[in-house]
Amino acid sequence: MDEIQIASLLKSSELFPIPQSVKLSYGTAGFRGDAKLLESTVYRVGILSALRSLKLGSATVGLMITASHNKVSDNGIKVSDPSGGMLSQEWEPFADQIANASSPQELVSLIREFVEKEEIRIGEKKKSAEVWLGRDTRPSGESLLRAAEIGVGSVLGSVAIDIGVLTTPQLHWMVRAKNKGLKATESDYFENLSSSFRCLIDLIPSSGNDKLEISKLLVDGANGVGGQKIEDLRGSLSNLDLEIRNTGRDGGVLNEGVGADFVQKEKVLPLGFGSKDVGMRCASLDGDADRLVYFYIPSESSDKVELLDGDKILSLFALFIKEQLNILGDDKEGKQSRLGVVQTAYANGASTDYLRQLGLDVVFAKTGVKHLHEKAAEFDIGIYFEANGHGTILFSESFLSWLVSKQKDLMAKGQGGSEEHKAVCRLVAVCNLINQAVGDALSGVLLVEVILQHMGWSIQKWNVLYKDLPSRQIKVEVPDRTAVVTTSEETEALRPLGIQDAINSEINKYPRGRAFIRPSGTEDVVRVYAEASTQEAADSLANSVAQLVKSFLGSS
Repeated sequence: MDEIQIASLLKSSELFPIPQSVKLSYGTAGFRGDAKLLESTVYRVGILSALRSLKLGSATVGLMITASHNKVSDNGIKVSDPSGGMLSQEWEPFADQIANASSPQELVSLIREFVEKEEIRIGEKKKSAEVWLGRDTRPSGESLLRAAEIGVGSVLGSVAIDIGVLTTPQLHWMVRAKNKGLKATESDYFENLSSSFRCLIDLIPSSGNDKLEISKLLVDGANGVGGQKIEDLRGSLSNLDLEIRNTGRDGGVLNEGVGADFVQKEKVLPLGFGSKDVGMRCASLDGDADRLVYFYIPSESSDKVELLDGDKILSLFALFIKEQLNILGDDKEGKQSRLGVVQTAYANGASTDYLRQLGLDVVFAKTGVKHLHEKAAEFDIGIYFEANGHGTILFSESFLSWLVSKQKDLMAKGQGGSEEHKAVCRLVAVCNLINQAVGDALSGVLLVEVILQHMGWSIQKWNVLYKDLPSRQIKVEVPDRTAVVTTSEETEALRPLGIQDAINSEINKYPRGRAFIRPSGTEDVVRVYAEASTQEAADSLANSVAQLVKSFLGSS
């Protein structure tokens, strides 16, 4: 790093003094916190994103300013790698170091050291960094965007491009498309969704007039960016009757009593929904539209909802894709295509049993989207979801090219209208519709809706694929959470020695019992999850396991 670059960093970093006694850590959600305390962090992540772009040969990197389902006074920042995925985990320690550097001099020293270690060349005329900036609808987004622009611009030869107000998945999709050399504007994103949705609608079998007339879908937009973007998308969707509530345009507060996170955790109606909506199909997006859950109101006297969470969405997607693969048979170079499903230990046991009964390969990953995404990429088609409604479907490049050549092959043989050709076309359309960069509530809604039309199912029929086992979660405060070490899937405890045997003894007392413990990533707490055939049994099992945690670790 030359003197001009050092001077540029020192001068700009003095504009953003670090707040006292704030310690930040870069996780799955990036950095998050009270928006008033984040300007210095966002500025510094701007620097990191420009360096990331230079390290990867001037590929476009994305920066999203959002705090997703957090309250409106919070905000956050996360990086999208050129693939459209999350920031490489190898760079997370550097993100932590620079976010917490106490002075401009310490910041510049850390950057200089990192640039030398990573052999990043700054200021070369042929290579400049490009960072695309997006933000959600939070009032704090605009001033934080300016901080990010100054951060990017302080790395010589780097350009920050403001893409505007977007959902998080839109920015990830656009970054991925740009680096693949494809059209990458917001209107290209909408066109991609609407054209692949139309294609799937056109491929719905016309046989059998007993198919259900699909009713209107009511959408809860969490008073956030997702509600506004689905309004923009609605105009280009035929065959889908949408009524959008909680768009944020009518004075509702972001994530307050609304949104996927609220509905999934509380299992109650979001604001703006009531007894007039009994039996209707409803969907909730979260604040930045990367999570999706469905629900319906079972009766007029109920403020509780019947929830169809990420596990139910995953099951619907898996069923549909398996149906298409069954039509194709064992045809990929004589081998069957590998369809895999990835869940976390928190997935309801009834969903795992159902997926296994379908004959699917179910694997577990550590909690956190990046771990699920990684595992799903090992299959020809990998589907992953967390119960909170965050998930997507990944198609391997080799499987996609096989599909496309199969499509051409069938056309050449004059089998254009055959069942086999339709199945291939459906899979290609799903590959285009679903956001393969990250979970995306907008593409998720469209895929759920088209599958329900394809099956001729109501939301109630979808809901009876399986019945969730009652479950209970408890947090136990402990002196030192690091005393608990689990397997990589977090389904069993390896330490303290003997605790897993004791947990197993408790599990064996209950029909369909299952329980596990895992340390929190952020606080001295051990999380207990238990499920069993009745709510009473699940509560009792959770309490017994919590007592074991206290006796093995002590309680704080």
